[in-house]
Amino acid sequence: MKFTLNHSTALFPALSKVSLAIGLAGILAFSGPTIATAQPHKQVPYAAALAPGAPVSFADLIEEISPAVVSINVETHEEIPDVQLPEGLDQLPEQFRDFFRRQQPGRNGRPRAREGRALGSGFLISKEGYVVTNNHVIEHASKITVSMQDGREFDAELVGKDKLTDLAVLKIEDDKDFPFVSFAENINLRVGDWVVAVGNPFGLGGTATAGIVSATGREIGRGAYDFIQIDASINRGNSGGPAFDLYGNVIGVNSQILSPTGGNIGIGFAIPARVASKVTKELIEKGSVTRGYLGVNIQSIDQDLADSEGLKARKGALVAKVIDDSPAKRAGFKTGDIVLKLDGKPIEDSRDLTRKVGELFVGHKAKFLILRNGKRKTLTVTIGKRPDDLGLTGAPTATTSDVDEFGMELGSLSQEDRDRLGLEEDRGILVERVEAGKPAFKKGIRAGNALLAAGSTDLNSPADFERAVKEARKAGRKAIRILVQNRNGQLFTALRLDQKKSKKD
Repeated sequence: MKFTLNHSTALFPALSKVSLAIGLAGILAFSGPTIATAQPHKQVPYAAALAPGAPVSFADLIEEISPAVVSINVETHEEIPDVQLPEGLDQLPEQFRDFFRRQQPGRNGRPRAREGRALGSGFLISKEGYVVTNNHVIEHASKITVSMQDGREFDAELVGKDKLTDLAVLKIEDDKDFPFVSFAENINLRVGDWVVAVGNPFGLGGTATAGIVSATGREIGRGAYDFIQIDASINRGNSGGPAFDLYGNVIGVNSQILSPTGGNIGIGFAIPARVASKVTKELIEKGSVTRGYLGVNIQSIDQDLADSEGLKARKGALVAKVIDDSPAKRAGFKTGDIVLKLDGKPIEDSRDLTRKVGELFVGHKAKFLILRNGKRKTLTVTIGKRPDDLGLTGAPTATTSDVDEFGMELGSLSQEDRDRLGLEEDRGILVERVEAGKPAFKKGIRAGNALLAAGSTDLNSPADFERAVKEARKAGRKAIRILVQNRNGQLFTALRLDQKKSKKD
């Protein structure tokens, strides 16, 4: 409809101009002066039907790329472990004991096997037969079959898989070369760019859909990598299939959908080609992925922390803890350092730093620009290998202080407190009480926590905390940074200094 309207308007350019001129003349003649200042209605659409890069049809593109897109058929085999019967079951009559036993996944201590089938998509990235798909498609596979558009089927061998990025590589064999597609390189995706998805939704192989890039750099859950959000229809079975640009390059690997029903509602997510290309190459070469490791616990910077450090913007990642015997420890990192740049590239937040370090090769000598006690410094770190089991990083004299300004009552840490918090350091003071609604409570500080540092001052007594607050005020700080230890570990927060003190009752 849109093409027909644009085309028919172009057939009568002279008549259109004459009609427009007569219409405007009539308005000016019979309307008040206010109408004359109105802006003319736009006659040329921003997305014209024949604009460069916007095809009238995707047929040629899909005809070219679809032979390299395959369907993945998986036979699964899972063993369900035996579950202990409820305590006291032996006291029940035999018929009841038999009933409960039949409800258990395994009997007589032997796991019960569960067979199943799964469907997904994939695509060939080499003439030798390497196929990319999602890890979750083949995770529990006992047998994998790859079906091509021309009807041929091949038994596939698992080359390698990576759970963190949800990617896997398979290998199929044939005497002839396979059709294949390539990952896009150095592509600058923009929201609104065309995207074409081809896959095997609900077992309907060779299905093509088109849409646009809805967002880039989309964070999903607590993963270390960002996704491309697309609105090209993807459904169950599309997992592992490719998303293409108009040049036939793979810009992403379809991985997830957001839907309350399990079907397409226009929100799908693809693993960016930048990540997928690097991971699949390493899987082919080594069968597994080796990631860079720095060895710090980090957090992002909120406005209060930025003010406490005199930063103009909430940029960078704050080091909450340096892991012993880690690359960071050996390079001289300290708790409280703020990472501003990595190899000359700005660090936006903790997630950005995690992602950039993870993409570095083991042995790479990385340069970190940090902020420490108001001064900038460069540290050179030899990047290590990320551990496989790593998740995505005499008692002092008893004294008490009532810090009413923040709603805390502070005291000394006993050895029992240190054991409870898993605190091996000598420093620290105890938060004995926190008043609900006061600044410390709002920042998540609770009774039983330990305060390890305030600003650049290590805390060994409540008096140290009060002195640190006074020094921060004298220096003109709007907030003071606090290092808190709780049962879950160490975390930085900041308490504001530019608010009025509360009066004692």
